[in-house]
Amino acid sequence: MASEVPKMRPMPEIKNKQFRSEVYKKYMKEKRKMKMEIKKAKEKEEKELGYKPEPKVKQKTIENMRVPDETMVDPGNVETHIDLQMDEMAPYFNQETVPKVLITTQDRPTKKTNWLCKELQLSIPNSFVKYRRGGKMAALKKIIPQCIEKDFTDVLVINEDRGEPNGLLISHLPEGPTAEFKLMNLKLIRDLKKAKLTKKKIGEMTDHVPEINVHNFSTRLGVTIGRMLSCLFPQKPNYRGRRVVTFHNQRDYIFFRQHRYQFRNEKKVNLQELGPRFILKLRSLQKGTFDSKFGMYEWVHKRHEMDSSRRKFHL
Repeated sequence: MASEVPKMRPMPEIKNKQFRSEVYKKYMKEKRKMKMEIKKAKEKEEKELGYKPEPKVKQKTIENMRVPDETMVDPGNVETHIDLQMDEMAPYFNQETVPKVLITTQDRPTKKTNWLCKELQLSIPNSFVKYRRGGKMAALKKIIPQCIEKDFTDVLVINEDRGEPNGLLISHLPEGPTAEFKLMNLKLIRDLKKAKLTKKKIGEMTDHVPEINVHNFSTRLGVTIGRMLSCLFPQKPNYRGRRVVTFHNQRDYIFFRQHRYQFRNEKKVNLQELGPRFILKLRSLQKGTFDSKFGMYEWVHKRHEMDSSRRKFHL
């Protein structure tokens, strides 16, 4: 059996800070080396004695204990495939339309909402920002027909409360659907740079069309939301830009992240965050374009009824 881990010299006796640091690093290196030798010697001894380790028990998490939903989508199901070919987003996936997105706000937005609009415009190719001013004349029901006439495929509306963006509405044109989200944990690009929340530097964004990663949308409702989010970006990414936009669903919370690949060599690659970052929580899905009075809702989140079980998810 290998020798025991060496004892370190008492640190208060070493007055020189640089020498104390070197002694500590040397001690930790020897400690790791000794532990590895002890582990190898133990494995060798167990192998000679014919010891068989017990199989590892899979750790239980909320995700792998998820209650199966009756609307879970099977990719190989013919009916699902036919249904997706006939939905409102089919022209986009059949490459019949090119995304053209209008980004707007509620009436008289504050500074932070304006910044978010500009950063989303940088993130989404072929998008345009139009600020709404004018009260009733700027009603969303009046804006949507104008957008259809000008060949816009999607409208994004950012809502706010007390100067903080707290909602996002996406209406797919010309036939819908319309999804309303709660917007949380927003960090703008400039906030990421100032706070230095990541060890890697925040990079500058380029005009390249990004690669889209829509992950973990497994129910029929989730597939619809994933397809809506995909429709905001062109289908043919420019891989030279090495930019990737991710919509990751976890426990019905949709995480938005944007990164750039940094290739060190053929085997190693890093991710450089570009920002912004935020989380979306689906509130409702409405059939057709936005209509607050007479719209037909396909799904509405009812917190007290739907959130009774922590293992039940809808996306």
